[in-house]
Amino acid sequence: MKQISMTAGKIAELVKGTVCGDPERTITGISGIKDAAADQLSFVGNKKYEDQLGTSAAGIVLVCKDLANASTENRTLIVCDNVDVAFAKLSAMYADEPPVYPVGIHPSAVVDPSAKIGKNVSIGANAVVEAGAEIGDGAIIGALCYIGHDAKIGAATLLYPNVTIMFRCTVGAKCIIHPGVVIGADGFGFVPGPQGLIKVPQTGIVTIGDDVEIGANTTIDRARFGKTVIKSNVKIDDQVMVAHNVVVGESSILVAQTGIAGSAELGRGVILGGKAGINGHITIGDGCQVAGTSSVARSLPPGQIVIGTPAESQREFLARVALPKKVQKLDAKIKELEAKLAELAK
Repeated sequence: MKQISMTAGKIAELVKGTVCGDPERTITGISGIKDAAADQLSFVGNKKYEDQLGTSAAGIVLVCKDLANASTENRTLIVCDNVDVAFAKLSAMYADEPPVYPVGIHPSAVVDPSAKIGKNVSIGANAVVEAGAEIGDGAIIGALCYIGHDAKIGAATLLYPNVTIMFRCTVGAKCIIHPGVVIGADGFGFVPGPQGLIKVPQTGIVTIGDDVEIGANTTIDRARFGKTVIKSNVKIDDQVMVAHNVVVGESSILVAQTGIAGSAELGRGVILGGKAGINGHITIGDGCQVAGTSSVARSLPPGQIVIGTPAESQREFLARVALPKKVQKLDAKIKELEAKLAELAK
């Protein structure tokens, strides 16, 4: 992490925040709220974590508007409209420089003569680029990556080590794909026959748009026919499973261990919480949010927020969760009334 000296006043200018306390308070680095020292900046973006603010040693803290009146004893606060965005901007300034990947093809890499390699491309040790593949300008292919026959990798895309892009699949420009990702494995297709299960050929491909990031060990299966589609600006966490013929709309977020069954279609800006499950052949409308560990069995109209298994609206979920307690209270009331009736009968 870089050491850069900045005053609270200068930081407030950069993040368009308001200083509460000493504008000349100076820090040289950033850290988490629990670990930050007096010469470091940290953040608290939600009032429910106010207790962490009180126990932190951080010299400067970015806070949300709900914490604008918090104590400035031993620290300076900077009130921001969006704490997460402000801290991300500062994190980029203080982050160490990323590794430099040498331009060229490592001697141990295997690149078919028919592959088209763009300008300023880096291909790491023991990587394999098959016949007919295309690598765009400025792309980085990490060590031990596999680029299948006729696959295409867009300009300035980064493939970390051990990424597999199977035959004919395409990845757009400026994507980041983390280790262990497999794009274009066969979709899970079998039908029962007289001799047992018969494999259904998976003849389609996967297409990934621009500016997509895919977390470690995520798998995206090729279509049975046609395409499995991940549109531009989608962000996918680690260990996510996307089945054949799924479509994921622009700017959607898929959190860790999410599973999407075959031929489901997600609209623009959909958010799936961790371990959420989406049934096959349904549609999730634009802007829908699915809470972690929820299971969606039916299509959702745009803008829905759902929770639980099977997934339902927040109001329905809370009503169902509260029902047992209501029944317990009702049962107690009935027993009380029965006792009073028994007394009257005497």
